[in-house]
Amino acid sequence: MRRAAVAIAASAMAVSLAACGSAKESGEGSDKAASSDKGDALKIGLLLPENQTARYEKFDKPLIEKKISELTDGKAEVVYANAKQDPTTQNQQVETMITNKVDVLILDAVDSKGIASSVKKAKDAGIPVVAYDRLAEGPIDAYTSFDNVQVGKVQGEALITALGDKAEDGKIVMMNGSPTDPNAAQFKEGAHSVLDGKVEVGREYDTKEWKPENANANMEGAISALGKNNIVGVYSANDGMAGGIITALKAAGVSKLPPVTGQDAELAGVQRIVAGEQYMSVYKPYAPEADAAAEMAVALAKGEKLDSIAKDTVDSPTTKGIPSVLVAVTSLTKDNIKDTVIKDGVYTANEICTAKYKAACEELGLLG
Repeated sequence: MRRAAVAIAASAMAVSLAACGSAKESGEGSDKAASSDKGDALKIGLLLPENQTARYEKFDKPLIEKKISELTDGKAEVVYANAKQDPTTQNQQVETMITNKVDVLILDAVDSKGIASSVKKAKDAGIPVVAYDRLAEGPIDAYTSFDNVQVGKVQGEALITALGDKAEDGKIVMMNGSPTDPNAAQFKEGAHSVLDGKVEVGREYDTKEWKPENANANMEGAISALGKNNIVGVYSANDGMAGGIITALKAAGVSKLPPVTGQDAELAGVQRIVAGEQYMSVYKPYAPEADAAAEMAVALAKGEKLDSIAKDTVDSPTTKGIPSVLVAVTSLTKDNIKDTVIKDGVYTANEICTAKYKAACEELGLLG
């Protein structure tokens, strides 16, 4: 799946790494003592944040479990829990992992700040923590994600391309992600770096819990305030929210939908792109991210250094020099569906091209 991102890998990896250096220079997570005597019989905790977004249960969890199994000859046990967007639940789940004496924890935080005390408790219990997808605060030992500022730039650039000469004909609406998710702030930063000065932002929202219904309600408010005919485009930080936004536009009687961005290449999002309802998504190849998390987790559980895995470092508000692996992304439009999500086996053409979308798929050459 790495091949799909090769085209922008160099630029993506260069954007957000100002604080990066060699993992050898970092003391966090790379100076563990001698190897564990447990061998491959490890107990690895996996905490994912929510199930509103299809990716976590469909891709991240099985990919991480598969890689851990490969790395440990099937001897490791993965203990899994999903917080379902509740930070209190996730803090309790960390406590349970500590009680169960996991050897390492892979954590995708619901609330990056609110989880910091639990991360410290794990650290105090001798349990290394790998921050997955979102950079949690506290004494994190390793981190893997996508270049999130670059994600926002890719979205912003796509929206500018879609608008063309119409960029000055009206206003755009910005539907950012959850304020408790540090990635959302980075997506917003990247998008603004491209959009500012080129379009007028009529309304901007931070969308609670990334929920499509909240994005839908926000979009209804934007339409009421700006007028449906004055909105020329919508920056949506992910596909789920894009669905809620498009529903609001249709309900308002917008016959020709403005370009709407997205992220995650969810099946419903890809189908909306095929149908011409959503302009683009961001394809994030989950396998490299999941593989990196598994590799770092197994190494840390065995007391090994991360030098050969994590070539870069990033800083969180509480921890400096965290060994990190950042994965590049690709702008997904109707023009490259076949060369990305279909080629990489994320979806088959038949999964995308159900009866509702068959005619559009045939026009795009996705079938046959």
